[in-house]
Amino acid sequence: MSGGGLALIPIVLGFGIGAGLVGRRKGSNFWIWFLIGAVVPFLGLLCAFLYRWETDELRRQCPHCGRVVKLHDAMCMRCGTDLDFPDVAIVPESGLRPT
Repeated sequence: MSGGGLALIPIVLGFGIGAGLVGRRKGSNFWIWFLIGAVVPFLGLLCAFLYRWETDELRRQCPHCGRVVKLHDAMCMRCGTDLDFPDVAIVPESGLRPT
């Protein structure tokens, strides 16, 4: 057995960490993107770069508990209320930052 397989470990870890950091920066889970980047090294990192920014998503307020959730969420994770499509959306988090 040659050491060629061991040489791939730093490459796989590098792509996993890179994809994880990019995914986390975009508001997603580090560990999910780490696994995607490690399992499919180059393509996983590319997908992390092309993934949407979670802070650019429109939001809405739960009518039962008042929690602000993403517009595409079908259920409030705090109280479990099923959410219908709202008449009014709230500005995305990225729109609240000073430019």
